[in-house]
Amino acid sequence: MRKQLLVYSSISGLCAVALGAMGAHQLKGMLAPEMMEAFRTGVLYQFLHTLVVMFIAVINVDDKWLKRSALSFIAGTVLFSGSIYGLALSSLSGSIWKWLGPITPLGGLCFMAGWVFLLFYALKNKS
Repeated sequence: MRKQLLVYSSISGLCAVALGAMGAHQLKGMLAPEMMEAFRTGVLYQFLHTLVVMFIAVINVDDKWLKRSALSFIAGTVLFSGSIYGLALSSLSGSIWKWLGPITPLGGLCFMAGWVFLLFYALKNKS
């Protein structure tokens, strides 16, 4: 699983940097201020949780709580950041994909679950 998490982290980190640059340079002035702020939030959350998944891969401990944590962070990134990107970018067409709105909090719940699983690992770990 370590290799898969490192591959995911590499790709997700690359995408976060590319999306951040796109937001800062190409989308600036095109998106409404609230959509631009939402887009930035999506990039920030993607980047932070990508780093945590990379950290989990690097410590290379075969533990069910760490695996659950990493998978929750990945799901959170896809649901939370992905839905925010979709909402922001769909606004460019003048027709916001409102059906993505309820997906964002599910991603947030996945992020919180990942942190809870990480806490379980920390409390269980004796070293």
